[in-house]
Order: sequence, then structure tokens, then C-alpha cells
Amino acid sequence: MSEASDMQVNPQRAKQLAENIGHVAQMIGAANKANRKIRLVAVSKLKPATDILALHNPPTSQVDFGENYAQELTEKASLLPRSIRWHMIGALQSNKCRSLAKQIPNLWCVSSVDSNKKADELEKGRKALVEEQPGVGKTKLRIMVQVNTSGEESKSGVEPSDTASLCRHVRDKCPHLQLAGLMTIGAIARSKETTAETENEDFVALRETRDKVAQELGMDPSELELSMGMSSDFEGAIAQGSDEVRVGTTIFGERPLRKDAKVKGDTEEERK
Repeated sequence: MSEASDMQVNPQRAKQLAENIGHVAQMIGAANKANRKIRLVAVSKLKPATDILALHNPPTSQVDFGENYAQELTEKASLLPRSIRWHMIGALQSNKCRSLAKQIPNLWCVSSVDSNKKADELEKGRKALVEEQPGVGKTKLRIMVQVNTSGEESKSGVEPSDTASLCRHVRDKCPHLQLAGLMTIGAIARSKETTAETENEDFVALRETRDKVAQELGMDPSELELSMGMSSDFEGAIAQGSDEVRVGTTIFGERPLRKDAKVKGDTEEERK
């Protein structure tokens, strides 16, 4: 595949994507009654790099993009502009953490950290990047600790009761990482029933966990962002205090099933 400067973006596709993300922005604004700053992460997994470039280019100028698979993120980051802020939002194997943090200077946030080991490997990778390219690593790699608020065995994430310990480890033992907040992927059934007027138990649980973590670590709750809400429930998530929403299909359209899904064991959440 060509570099970004050589990529041909289909004008009709670019127009459709711009309309889609504009609609999402309007929905975010309507749900954001408190007029807070909400970050929209456009989840571009399994979509071509040209789609991302179309949204990153003016007039849309979308900056934040999320990927679920380490290899796909690495490949796209090598092709697309450094001005993109990449978010790793999918389940991440420990043995992939160090290379990901080292190879992608504009990896802005890893939202799926659920163990000390993963945090330590990300720390090693970002430390190596800073040592090799001092000017690149001035900004710490943001970390969202993933919390399993639904209690489902199929979900990744640390238990709510263990969250403060992991957050403390990231904050105190990983100098090249920044503890940014908490993330959850709620139960599908609850997400489908969530509206701007109804409460989602997973969102309530994440908010309560954040407050407990802040108290235990001596932080103000506002120092820890909440990342919750996807295409099916982001309006309700915003109404319940989310600072960041991860929206994919509503912007990019339906995705094909990953070719190796049966081998890799993709969950339903990862396919959305």
C-alpha cells in the first residue's frame, strides 16, 4: 500500500463518512447536557486506511482513531500521518505491548490495560522509544485501565475491587505512562436497552469504581476520565458521565467478520 500522500480517497466515500461523523457529533452534543468536553474516538478496525485519511483530512479533521488489533494498528500507523492520535482499544497480549509502545510514536492511549504485566511492558516500550528518539517521547503514553463491570467471563478487564491496585502501579511504577482513567465494555443486553434517559448498570459501576480509586489514591475524581459508550449506547454513556466514546459502525458502516475470527476467538463486542 502507498504512503498517505499517494493514497486516493474516493470523494463520494469521503462525503458519506463526513456526514456520518457529523451526525454522531450532533448526537453527542444533544446528549451532553452539562456541556462537558467529550472525546470521540472513531473506531476504524477492519476499515481501509483511506477511510481514516478521509476523516483526518480537512474539513472533518478527526484526530482520534481506535483500533482493536495490534498488527492492524501498526500497519496503519506506518502509512498514515503522524498527526493522528491512535488509541489501542482492543484486548492486548502482554508480548505485544512493548513493541507497540516503541514502534508507534503517535500511539496516544492504550485503553485495555488490565494487569501489572501489560503496564510494565508498555512502560519498557515507551522508555525505549524515548531513549532512541528523545524529541518524540515528551508526552507520556496515556493508559486507561479496563474494568470488567459486568462480571462476564468473556470480558477482559480487572475486577472493580482490584482496580485501585493496578491504577496505583501505573501511576507510581511506570514513569513513562500517564494514568488517564478507566474504561469498560458493558454487557451487550444492557447496551441495547440504554438510552439518554435510562441508567446502565455497567456505567454506574465504572463511575463508582472511579470514585473509589480516586479516594484511595488521593486524587480528584476529575483527574480520572471515564471511557464508556459505543455505537449502540454512547448517548446514554454521555448522560451518565462518560468523557470519551468509541464509535465505529455508526461512522464507518458494518464491518466484515475478521477472516481469522474463529481462530482468534473474536467476541461479539470486537466485531462491532
